[in-house]
Amino acid sequence: MTDQGTEPDSTDVVVVGGGPSGCAAAVFTARYGLDTVVFDRGNAAFRRCAYLENYLGFPAGIGVDTFTALMHEHVAEVGADYVADMVVSVERPGDDAGGNASDADENADASETKSSVFDADARRFVVRTQDGRRVEADYVVAAAWYDGDYLRGLDDEDAMFEEHDHHGEVHEHFDSDYADDDGRTPVEGLYVAAPSGERNAQVGIAAGQGGHVARCLIEDRRRERGFPGDLAAHYDWLRADTEFQGEWGDRDRWREWFESEVPDDADLDDERLAELRESYIDRAFDTRRTDHEVETAEPRGIRRLVEAIGTERVLDALPDEALADSLDGRELGGAEQ
Repeated sequence: MTDQGTEPDSTDVVVVGGGPSGCAAAVFTARYGLDTVVFDRGNAAFRRCAYLENYLGFPAGIGVDTFTALMHEHVAEVGADYVADMVVSVERPGDDAGGNASDADENADASETKSSVFDADARRFVVRTQDGRRVEADYVVAAAWYDGDYLRGLDDEDAMFEEHDHHGEVHEHFDSDYADDDGRTPVEGLYVAAPSGERNAQVGIAAGQGGHVARCLIEDRRRERGFPGDLAAHYDWLRADTEFQGEWGDRDRWREWFESEVPDDADLDDERLAELRESYIDRAFDTRRTDHEVETAEPRGIRRLVEAIGTERVLDALPDEALADSLDGRELGGAEQ
């Protein structure tokens, strides 16, 4: 990251807020292959929770600090950058209030894995932070519950903000209904995962909202790049090797299926359509996992979980008898003696 006054850094996605909705959004965009930066100053609303007991997967609950550490470890694991800094403004130079970004480049790489390169002629967002960082981004995901002032100037303020009377004093807040249910806004490239009303009311729901908004961002990007109809939707889903047996192990079968899904009114030349088709099939086959890969992945997942929580904390939580029984005749690494 650069200091203010120098050429700005460049990324695909900036997520503002490192709580459940922001981290979930970052995991989805980074796993898709978009360079993603999360800015967070630790003001997530859920930190007011004394202890988290209703998040699926933790039968007896989990501490808020531990859960936060796990979220941030997950963000790092997928290749996104987590930066402890507060965003103070998001601008799009050259835009009037409510202006939209220029049309997507029709010749963008079909593989969707290349990082965006800074283009002085492109109307990208400029994100500025409290510590003087400046970052250029194609997309911004607002996921900070605490405030929306950093978005002022991107659209008409009457549309983005609303007034509330609190004990006789008038306060202005970001309108949680400014974005639609999918997080899309009138400002192209700007998405809102938080604040979004009741969809941020519980940690599990907020995480789901962040993931959903990120999927909508990815779908929009794919549609801009030319993926037509339902083919623009993206599913972050690993497939068992058995799903690629028989005809579905043949790329020609996938080509037939892809072409059958292209709407009749799709305005794409044959060359571009072929590029998109092969990109789609490449991604599908990249999700293929053999039984051996699955068997290897699960122990690694458990090890990473223990590393993130802390080995000593995990061992301390085990009753002495259970620990002794587990280690009886085995080394700590799990190999038979």
